[in-house]
Amino acid sequence: MRLNVVAHGQGGERPPLLIVHGLFGSARNWGVIAKRLSAQRRVLAVDMRNHGDSPFAERHRYPDLAADLAGVIEGQRGAMDVLGHSMGGKAAMWLALNRPELVNRLVVADIAPAAYGHSQRHLIEAMQALPIETLSSRAEADRLLAATVAEAPVRAFLLQSLDLRSQPPRWRLNLDTLAREMDHITGWPDAAGLTPFEGASLFLAGATSDYVRPEHRETIRSLFPRARMAKLAGAGHWLHAEKPREFEQVLRSFLT
Repeated sequence: MRLNVVAHGQGGERPPLLIVHGLFGSARNWGVIAKRLSAQRRVLAVDMRNHGDSPFAERHRYPDLAADLAGVIEGQRGAMDVLGHSMGGKAAMWLALNRPELVNRLVVADIAPAAYGHSQRHLIEAMQALPIETLSSRAEADRLLAATVAEAPVRAFLLQSLDLRSQPPRWRLNLDTLAREMDHITGWPDAAGLTPFEGASLFLAGATSDYVRPEHRETIRSLFPRARMAKLAGAGHWLHAEKPREFEQVLRSFLT
């Protein structure tokens, strides 16, 4: 699948960087960090399938997502550093395990190669329940969404994908597919028999997040034997948004 790609910078002495967003995100969420990093390298941020301006599809599973990313990298005619957050981190891990020749350094932000018991279907249901055809403003959408989504930052994040200028208004998310494939999104494919990724990798977790737990470390080490693990103080799951400068500093240090 040909993904929508937002490019920053003209290149430099560093290898190019591919940024892969998480569930309900988009390339635009990473715009500030991508622009700042593009002074020394070319930076590509993608909209994953069923998100943003990339095509919608019936499947949303990590082998599919990794194949989409492989297509982007192959289009650049050389390996890239890869940064993935949450769902994007799982896609990036699967890419590194199955196409290691395409990945120089790997950064996985606040996710582990493991299945999780939580689901985000309740957020999809909240978005689907909004009468977007009759909404007059994003403020009205936020007010209605507050009845089912209490956290203002979460509402603001979700509403970035609401396009009220479109005729008719639409979500820039394939909500039906994401709901149907949720078990695959929160899950993790069977990695038995895969060769570990021998490249340098960084697993950076938010210190207040519970997505990367001590029991995940053995699995991380078995699949990514050169993994370094670190925590970003004062940050939760959306560590790049909560502590952008600190996140960028750690990223620069590892990638250089």
